[in-house]
Amino acid sequence: MDGIMDGAGHRRFRALFISDIHLGSKPAKAEFLIDFLRHHDAEKIYLVGDIVDGWRLRRSWHWPESHNDVVQKLLRKARKGAEIIYIAGNHDEFLRSFQGVHFGGIVVADEAIHEAADGRRFLVIHGDQFDQVVHNVRWLAYLGDKAYDMAIVVNRVIGRVRRLFGRPYWSFSSWAKIKVKKAVKFISSFQDVLAQEAQRTGVDGVICGHIHHAAIEDINGVRYMNTGDWVESCTALAENFDGSFEIITWAQVLDAEAVPASAGPAIVAVFARQREEAA
Repeated sequence: MDGIMDGAGHRRFRALFISDIHLGSKPAKAEFLIDFLRHHDAEKIYLVGDIVDGWRLRRSWHWPESHNDVVQKLLRKARKGAEIIYIAGNHDEFLRSFQGVHFGGIVVADEAIHEAADGRRFLVIHGDQFDQVVHNVRWLAYLGDKAYDMAIVVNRVIGRVRRLFGRPYWSFSSWAKIKVKKAVKFISSFQDVLAQEAQRTGVDGVICGHIHHAAIEDINGVRYMNTGDWVESCTALAENFDGSFEIITWAQVLDAEAVPASAGPAIVAVFARQREEAA
């Protein structure tokens, strides 16, 4: 069964998993996430790493009101009774020294075990621990981060040109990740390693983030699930009350001609602003 719809038009799930928001970076789609959180609730919410982008904040400070609104929205959900677990990632690794500490009802952890409604157990972890580039070639990881920023800039330029000619949104950075052979090989290798870690831990599957590629797959008898990101794809992983899982894509990012019917006023305003920029 899908998430339960309440009288206010909110979908309620047993658990929600969100990662790679990258608050503090310009590409972060904070307005989209705020709108998503306005329409979705859960008994338990896992923030699966890279929620705050400490790497970029160290280079230059960027913290608009919308990023603060995301934090406030999450804190409000915690006050209303949602259990929120913040799994630290590599971009917010400074939080790994605060494991077990509560911040406004949000508890910090390095990893967690989530038990689904059907009894299956899942290792919840950001995933950077199994990225050899991040851990063994630190300078290359930072270089890759800068290259990703450039890809996002190219994304915006291409998006504006396509809108001028009435073409639908197309993500250059997503295309580059999926179509370039080395990127495909990396994603496949990452998934295999995470599945092996789940087997080693003795659980039924793994839920992670890190590579900005949402997926639900079975790998050698292990359920691998990735939450995606809120920089390009705007995706979240949700557990329904029967223990089944689904990926929710909240909006076609930057597609100024495709405002979702379920979108709230904040997201409509974002699309309106994009139309003005494209005009």
